[in-house]
Amino acid sequence: MKPSDTASDESAVMETAPVEPRPATANGVAEVVVAFAKLGCLSFGGPIAHLGYFRAEFVERRKWIDDAHFGDLVALCQFLPGPASSQVVFALGMHRAGFLGAIVASVCFTVPSAVAMIGFAYGVSLASDLRSAGWLHGLKLAAVVVVAQAVWGMGRKLCTDRARVSISLVSAAILLAFPGALAQIGVITAGAVAGWAVYRHSLDSVSLPVERHGLRHHAVAAAALAAFALLLVALPALESATGDRSIAVFDSFYRSGSLVFGGGHVVLPLLRAEVVPRGWLTDDQFLAGYGAAQALPGPMFAFSAYLGTAMSPGHLGWVNGLWCLLAIFLPAWLLIGGALPFWHRLRAKRWAQAALAGANASVVGVLLAALYNPVFTEGVRDQRDVVVAILAFGLLEHWKTPPWIVVLAAAGAGQWILHG
Repeated sequence: MKPSDTASDESAVMETAPVEPRPATANGVAEVVVAFAKLGCLSFGGPIAHLGYFRAEFVERRKWIDDAHFGDLVALCQFLPGPASSQVVFALGMHRAGFLGAIVASVCFTVPSAVAMIGFAYGVSLASDLRSAGWLHGLKLAAVVVVAQAVWGMGRKLCTDRARVSISLVSAAILLAFPGALAQIGVITAGAVAGWAVYRHSLDSVSLPVERHGLRHHAVAAAALAAFALLLVALPALESATGDRSIAVFDSFYRSGSLVFGGGHVVLPLLRAEVVPRGWLTDDQFLAGYGAAQALPGPMFAFSAYLGTAMSPGHLGWVNGLWCLLAIFLPAWLLIGGALPFWHRLRAKRWAQAALAGANASVVGVLLAALYNPVFTEGVRDQRDVVVAILAFGLLEHWKTPPWIVVLAAAGAGQWILHG
């Protein structure tokens, strides 16, 4: 590596520093409510697309954090089991307004899709033709554009020299050849090791904000991690001892949320294995809800609200829907809430910054691979789709059109393409 490359490495890491994390205040919580309620209504396209929306909203528009800090959070959430995009939501809310902000952000981002899924559970027979809907095809094109912009923007800021570009491209190539959640974890780990090897002596120590909540805060974080492990063991034992169905349901959804890496669509086979063989739902009911979930904004894990409601016919079915929703998200909240304080302190170390430089480059590679498969392969079918995607990218990247307008325009274009 040339000396000039090393100089650019240092300047790239030092050019910006994340905004200091804030404690909970009325104004901070209000900002979180407004931001995440909007994203909960407009973030179509699944977990990878969500990261693009988050970057556009909080890095570019609101400037709550910078690209390096955002990449760090994404890397951490990719390592942890559970829905990565929802864990990023929790982390961003905590950064802006403390623990209260984290809970408020998670609720505001999840509630719109959860309410829609609960409502759909009362009319599941209407789902028959959702998968061929033109507007749904347009939303997939919008996801292509959002992810493309995220790859473009993060790549320019996080892959500033040949070493990091190489890490990113190799990561993408590996994931395209060997797709899967474990491969994602592997390439990010390998990227961190490569970053440590290349940059551990060349990067100067950079002063980054660390949450200074002292021993008590770290004790609470450790308790959250302990609670995660305890529930994973205790719930099956409690179900076996009592035979209570509500505990069995909570255990099934908690375990699904605890043991899945990659989130989103990856959790669906686990959920099916829990609810269909037990006779709680039929395959037809399960697949109908899955089709509807693809058409909605927000986290795919909100699908659990549909399953819980459909499993309990009657006017109080929504209560079981919320019970399942809590069960599947609780492990993710415990994990990210427990890991974040230690993560913030760790990332201030020089060797950790070197490792994160490589890990962040790998995250760009993860997004690049996902841009092709599944986002591009599922969204783009012919030349007309390419035209729509190119025009939408121009609106989003160069004309700075609000993402929700691009999403609505893409939905209309998809309806026109498929149905004239």
